Amino acid sequence: MSKLPKKHQFLDLSDYGRSLGHLIATKLLNTSITPIHVTTMFIITGFIAIWLLLNGYLITSAFLLLLKSILDAADGDLARLKKKPSYVGRYYDSISDLILNFCFLLALWYITDISFIYMIIAFLAIQLQGTLYNYYYVILRNSVKGDSTSRIFENITPKALNGESQLAVNFFYNIYYLLYIPFDKTIYYMDQNAVKSKPFPKWFMTLVSVYGLGFQLFIMALMLVLKLQAFIIPFFIGYSVLIIVFIFIRRVFLKS
Repeated sequence: MSKLPKKHQFLDLSDYGRSLGHLIATKLLNTSITPIHVTTMFIITGFIAIWLLLNGYLITSAFLLLLKSILDAADGDLARLKKKPSYVGRYYDSISDLILNFCFLLALWYITDISFIYMIIAFLAIQLQGTLYNYYYVILRNSVKGDSTSRIFENITPKALNGESQLAVNFFYNIYYLLYIPFDKTIYYMDQNAVKSKPFPKWFMTLVSVYGLGFQLFIMALMLVLKLQAFIIPFFIGYSVLIIVFIFIRRVFLKS
C-alpha cells in the first residue's frame, strides 16, 4: 500500500521491495504477527547479513541485505493493512535502521583497510542522505494528505495512537530524538523553505529516492556481489555530493 494518494505516487527507486513486502503483509494480515514482529525479523536478518559479511560470505550477505529491505517495506504495509498505525513501530523501525547501518559499516571497516575515521564519515554521510530523502518525502506526504505517521518536525512527543502505550511512545521517541535530531536539524537548516513548497513533482522525488535506504542497500549489495567491499565506504562519502545538487534543484527550480 502506498503512503501517497494515487495522483502523487512516483517511481521510488528505493522501494523495489514494495511488491514482495506487500505480498508478505497480505499473507500475515489474518495472523497474530504484528508489524513490530516483522521489524524484529528485519533486524535479525540484518545482523545475520553482517555476520556473513564478517565471515566472507559476500553474496549471501548481499542477498540478506535485499531481504532486509523487503521486510522493511512489509512492516509498514502490514500496519496499514491492519489499520493499526503506530508511533512505536515508526520509531522502532528508524532506530533499528540506524543501528544496522552503523554495524554494517563497522563490519566493512573490520574486513578492509579503510580508516576508522572514514567509516564514521561514511556513516554520517549515509544518515544525512537518508534524512534528506525522508525530509522531502514526509513534506510531500503531509502536503497531499498521505500517510501521517511520520511528521515533518519530530520535535515534540506525539500522543499515543489507539492500541499503543504512551509510555512506550515516550521511550522510543526519546531514543529516536537522540539519534536522529542532529541529522534532522542539519538538513532542515540546509533547506528550511522546503516546507513552503507546492507538492514536489514526481521526477524530483524519483531523483531523490536514490538516497532512500532501500537504494543505498541495493548499492551495497551490488558492490558486495562484485567483490568491491573495500570501495563501499569511500563511495558513500563521495555520494554525498548529491545532497548539494538536490537542494540546489529544490531551491532554484521548485521554489515556494
